[in-house]
Amino acid sequence: MSPTLPLALLGRAVLTALASAGRVAIFAGQALAHIVKPPLYPREIALALLHVGWLSLPVVGLTAIFTGAALALQIYSGGARFSAEAVVPQIVAIGMVRELGPVLVGLMIAARVTSSIAAEIATMKVTEQIDALTTLSTNPMTYLVAPRLLAALITVPLLVACGDVIGIMGGYLVATKSLGFNPAAYLVNTISFLEPLDILSSLAKGCAFGGIAALMGCYFGMNSGRGAQGVGRATKGSVEAAAVLILAANFVLTGLFFSL
Repeated sequence: MSPTLPLALLGRAVLTALASAGRVAIFAGQALAHIVKPPLYPREIALALLHVGWLSLPVVGLTAIFTGAALALQIYSGGARFSAEAVVPQIVAIGMVRELGPVLVGLMIAARVTSSIAAEIATMKVTEQIDALTTLSTNPMTYLVAPRLLAALITVPLLVACGDVIGIMGGYLVATKSLGFNPAAYLVNTISFLEPLDILSSLAKGCAFGGIAALMGCYFGMNSGRGAQGVGRATKGSVEAAAVLILAANFVLTGLFFSL
């Protein structure tokens, strides 16, 4: 084996990754441009709002309430080692609002919405419906991508806000019913501990995560291969890419908001 072969393979992998990142960046720029470029399709936007937002609320709510309840139990158990059980309301609030709420909602959206978008658009490509749109002088980016991206940018921050509240209430129920906390004192400690920056960062993360989830679903769907295998690979790849990018974006945004 040539001594330069490992370096050549590494360089090829890096170039492939950079080329993929460039294609995704160009696609994202085009998608964002088509959000504000007429024509708009109100029916498609309304359907996307319903699918991304309202129909995702049950799974987001269930995920948040169980996470908040488990977080309260874990903090109480850990705090008992240092006689710090009283910090449960504050830590549950900051943990849900800053990190767990946005990340869990983003991952749920990636699992539910990104996969659905990728499978739907990839199937349209396989069955040549996207070619038919082009033939009818309808831009697929305007008709398919822009409504889904706009819906995600609007609804996912709202879902994050709902998830934050439901998660905090899950911790409240466990703390007041099982751990002996006073209900009024718990709520006062929760409200007084949160700062506007915590809430702003949570909503900003929701907007970013929603955009990532929708973009990955649309990108992999529009660039899927032919046949059932192409649809399957597009769906799997979209969820994997969305999950990884959401976690990476969470790290970057957390650093931007809270490292100063």
